[in-house]
Amino acid sequence: MERKTGLLRCYTSRVENGHTIPSIETLEKMARALEVPLYQLFYDGSEKPPILKMNDTSGGKDSQTLRRFRTLLSRTDERDLKLLLFIAQRMSQKKNRRTKTK
Repeated sequence: MERKTGLLRCYTSRVENGHTIPSIETLEKMARALEVPLYQLFYDGSEKPPILKMNDTSGGKDSQTLRRFRTLLSRTDERDLKLLLFIAQRMSQKKNRRTKTK
């Protein structure tokens, strides 16, 4: 596992024992190393889980916003997507810190 993921054995042990929470990127590395789809790390059923579809037919403001995001994000290059995700993570961390101090 260490060789296939590039993650140290001690880090993997910490994840296995619940002492640290891995990022999505780390989980993707682990799934690739184990040669399983990512969802299998979270799902213990015997069959592939059903794919849930968003209800876009409601025509509400949220569904319109979601449609716009999907359209725009499908045209965005990978470098810009990484930047957007980084900014979203930072914003989320700041919000979580503010919530914890209240």
